[in-house]
Amino acid sequence: MPNKISPRIADYVNALPLAPGLRVLEVGCGPGVAAREVSRRIGDGLIVAIDRSAKAISLAEEGSRAELQTGRLQFRNIAVENFELPPGEEPFDIAFAMRVGALDGRHAELEKQARARLKAALKPEGLLIIDSREPVRGRDIEV
Repeated sequence: MPNKISPRIADYVNALPLAPGLRVLEVGCGPGVAAREVSRRIGDGLIVAIDRSAKAISLAEEGSRAELQTGRLQFRNIAVENFELPPGEEPFDIAFAMRVGALDGRHAELEKQARARLKAALKPEGLLIIDSREPVRGRDIEV
């Protein structure tokens, strides 16, 4: 059931400092459950949800037809360590990740690359929120 949200994901999304008009990046979106919930909470904002798995993106798109039609949700099949803003695209206010291998400390070099990409994609005052760690401002992301 694509619109079913687990208590863990609901709690995580509820804790995000979401507001109408924000630009949000989800890293490692899987089947898109959190992305759909965020899209419902940001009014005329935008959520871009990325995942390295083409299968995950396919499932996310299939389960998100209504949200995709609003224009407030986009999915992209790309790994975080390769993510770049297209020319002319505004940076994000918030980037978040739940249980993403490239950001959980197990792969130091991959995490360094991913953090550099996230720093470049966030506004200087934007927030990077990874699992239960303290949020970090874009300008303060260590690479």
